[in-house]
Amino acid sequence: MKPKSTLSAIGGWNSFFFCLGMYFVALFFSIFVCSSIFYIVNSNKQVAKASFAEKTSPKTELASVK
Repeated sequence: MKPKSTLSAIGGWNSFFFCLGMYFVALFFSIFVCSSIFYIVNSNKQVAKASFAEKTSPKTELASVK
């Protein structure tokens, strides 16, 4: 009798699918980490500009009640 070779043929692809899956997982996490770092760096610059603008520009008082 001739053995069926479908299972052994599929079994040869396991390492390929594992590497492909790990590639996409690493790609997802690298995009997540890099975008998080990018937003952290840019948010600090915007906060620094806003706080610098507050310190340098005098606030005008339109009316006061005593």
